[in-house]
Amino acid sequence: MKANSSKKTLSAAEREELFKTLKARFEKNKHRHKGIEWAKVQEKLEASAKKLRSLYEMEETGGEPDVVAYDKKTGEYVFYDCAPETPKGRRNVCYDHEALEARKEHKPENSAVEMAADMGIELLTEEEYRQLQELGNFDTKTSSWIKTPADIRKLDGALFCDRRYGHVFVYHNGAQSYYGVRGFRGSLRV
Repeated sequence: MKANSSKKTLSAAEREELFKTLKARFEKNKHRHKGIEWAKVQEKLEASAKKLRSLYEMEETGGEPDVVAYDKKTGEYVFYDCAPETPKGRRNVCYDHEALEARKEHKPENSAVEMAADMGIELLTEEEYRQLQELGNFDTKTSSWIKTPADIRKLDGALFCDRRYGHVFVYHNGAQSYYGVRGFRGSLRV
């Protein structure tokens, strides 16, 4: 599935439904964002149609985005995909465009890096992925591509993570590989 983050703004009904969904998730998972008030988050979101569109794409592809932090230096709220497993609408993707082009046959429809860019979000780094795992048990049956350091990517590799046996693991694979249970998680700063 390709993300389709066109430049259009959300309709009033889409905005209302998204706010309703985000607020309900925010209220249900207060442990993820202690000390943060929903009204202030919503105020920031209402000021940025582009960021709201990105959150809509995160939601539509199964990411279940939620606030996980407030960056005091930048004044931004940080959202991560908090779906229990890697988002369903972002699986079966290789790592990046270069990897996609390198495949001779059986190419996936898209790559994690391209989809994230189209959606206006960033792949989680290893550090961010580990921070997410402190908030719950994620990817116990799936795995997620993470932002890969340039020196590894230069050698045609890419990194992914999951949680097994009560631990978070970081693995490597050829960047052109893709699997039905591997997708990617993203972050968005608002």
